Amino acid sequence: MKVCMIQPRYSMDYAEAEACFSEMIGLIDRCDDSLDLIVLPEYCDVPVATPDGNAFHECVGKYNAAIARKAAETAKRCHALVFANYAQRTERGWANATHAFDREGNEIGVYLKAHPAPSEVKTIEQGGNGLDCAYSYDYAPPYVLETEGLRFGFMTCYDFYMYEAFPALARQNVDIIIGCSHQRTDTHDALELFGRFLCYNTNAYLVRSAVSMGADSPVCGCSMAVAPDGGMLLNMKNDVGLGVVEIDPAKKHFKPAGFRGAMKAHWQYIDEGRRPWLYRPAGSMMLADDDHLPYPRLCAHRGFNSIAPENSMPAYGAAVALGAEEIEFDIWSTRDGVLVSSHDNTLDRVSDGTGRIGDYTFEELQAFDFGVKTGEPYKGLRIIRFEDILKKFACTTIMNIHVKIWDSEAADPMFEEIAGLIRQYGAEKHCYMMSSSDKRLAGFHKVAPEINRCVGWDGNKTDMLSMTNRALALGAQKVQLFKPYFDQSSVDYAKANGILTNVFFADDPEEAVRYIDMGIDCILTNDYLRVSNAVREHIKNR
Repeated sequence: MKVCMIQPRYSMDYAEAEACFSEMIGLIDRCDDSLDLIVLPEYCDVPVATPDGNAFHECVGKYNAAIARKAAETAKRCHALVFANYAQRTERGWANATHAFDREGNEIGVYLKAHPAPSEVKTIEQGGNGLDCAYSYDYAPPYVLETEGLRFGFMTCYDFYMYEAFPALARQNVDIIIGCSHQRTDTHDALELFGRFLCYNTNAYLVRSAVSMGADSPVCGCSMAVAPDGGMLLNMKNDVGLGVVEIDPAKKHFKPAGFRGAMKAHWQYIDEGRRPWLYRPAGSMMLADDDHLPYPRLCAHRGFNSIAPENSMPAYGAAVALGAEEIEFDIWSTRDGVLVSSHDNTLDRVSDGTGRIGDYTFEELQAFDFGVKTGEPYKGLRIIRFEDILKKFACTTIMNIHVKIWDSEAADPMFEEIAGLIRQYGAEKHCYMMSSSDKRLAGFHKVAPEINRCVGWDGNKTDMLSMTNRALALGAQKVQLFKPYFDQSSVDYAKANGILTNVFFADDPEEAVRYIDMGIDCILTNDYLRVSNAVREHIKNR
């Protein structure tokens, strides 16, 4: 199979857009019918660096339709498979997309960049390009296009950095990975490293097309073809033009799976030794993090506690299984410094014990039954540690963590212990800390500035705007309004100042719907399923 990478000139001068686009079209016109596969670089419709998001979209508006037509025409003229990256119109705007055309010029597939870069995610107002990236937070297996008996995988620019995604792509048994790319900050050595590493770990060929930033540029460029054994077949470095090389997609790389082991692909050998608990949370069970998961949301207060004991693994598990975007729980410290989940600081209501949690060690607390008061089916449940919740549910839901030891002004706020456990389970962006103590929230921010915070009600019954003002003073992201001490002005004022609003609480579906119409971002509820059904139906019909 003869493959061709097109590497056009790329300018940092926006005024050269027309010249760069014309030159790229000229390179495409040099392709002929000796080629089987042609790959173009990322953003063919944005052929130069743009000063801002408005200029980016101006380029898309000017060149998008033209490059789409050219790609289809070239596929038909050369009787070749063509892969061209240009923006794809969606219901929300434009997305970064690689378009595949068969030898007759028919579009046969579209790959949406799996990992949009921060500049693509940010809005124009935030200094980005304001692309539609919402799809990238939904679960989807690696995109594979099968045609002519070959399986094509895809990597676009930022995708090349996500090494944890390589094993999932490898398991799709792809033959060729199409890489439409820029990677304008990486050196030639780094780009070679990425390409070799990708191929060796997926047992696939890479055909990568990029842009040249000039003969002397130490970065970008490097349109390349790499073999499954990591061998570099062609690297264009800074050259402008066509890079052509023959590959044999049927040729794979196998090696002994360990000393004197059976012959296997490298990724198969690695799979034999995986120990899942050593890695960051990943996969289809993960939820988008707190900064990216859409609103409005519902939060299962103390878990789905209308069917299972509050603050218990069954309650949290039921909520997560039913799709709760958030769960809320409270944490206290035992006498020996173990963080445990319980709403009350006393045992009497929630267990068959008596006294304060803080007067017992964790081992002593294990003697008490935390399920029997809910009913015989839950008899035998024990108090759970904060770490138990993280171990089971980290990154599968957002955790609204009410740190009761902060509200109580305990001598030791345990900032380091709490932050350390969250970091240990990779859940920094899937948790936020709630407290009515501004002092404690400020103290925790110094220890863990990467974890979001929520201002809780401090007893103020008259000033409807005080919670937002406290959040602004702290630099916190959220407030948790406490009924009945808020009104529409509270919600509007928070929104006007970029503060997200929770409300505690709504167990009545009609009340929950009213809160949604007020603009509340997240509703805490004890009756998760009934309220969730009503809210989702209301949002669908609204």
